[in-house]
Amino acid sequence: MIMQFRSSRLLTPFMPAAVAGALLTACAQPMPEAPRPSVKSNAAMVADIQAAGERDKSVINVHPLSDPGITALQDGARDDERNGQYDSAAAKLDRALKLNPDSPGVLQDRAELAIYMGNYDMAEKLAHQSWSLGSKQGPLCARNWQTIVEIRQHANDAAGAAAAIKWVGECREPGIQRY
Repeated sequence: MIMQFRSSRLLTPFMPAAVAGALLTACAQPMPEAPRPSVKSNAAMVADIQAAGERDKSVINVHPLSDPGITALQDGARDDERNGQYDSAAAKLDRALKLNPDSPGVLQDRAELAIYMGNYDMAEKLAHQSWSLGSKQGPLCARNWQTIVEIRQHANDAAGAAAAIKWVGECREPGIQRY
């Protein structure tokens, strides 16, 4: 019996260390990772922006008279964009903006290109500028606000994205119901 007493006495000083070691081992286990939000590619963001313009079925669709030189630059930029030559496309649109800095269509095209290039601040600024100069109705308006939706979602700004989604809906001018 004396022997048992001594052995339990010998273990007693080591017990706190053993418990602490077990706790540290448990704490060292990796925590499960929180699910990451899915991040859209830049190309998917631009596709959604362009789709918003195509979906808009407003009775109002403003097409201002265009300068053939600016139209040629826009067409060239679209070709470059399709081929992934974003720097060349940006240079063409920047030249078009030097010729006509208040062109809502060119500003929106440049905003979409800025998204391809990962320059989200510039894209949002250009989309706002395009909207402020544009007709506030129709497909271009829908593209302007969908640009802001995409950028706000990319920035994990749910409130900003929700507000911009409402503005996308405001771009649509329904026709008169005829019976």
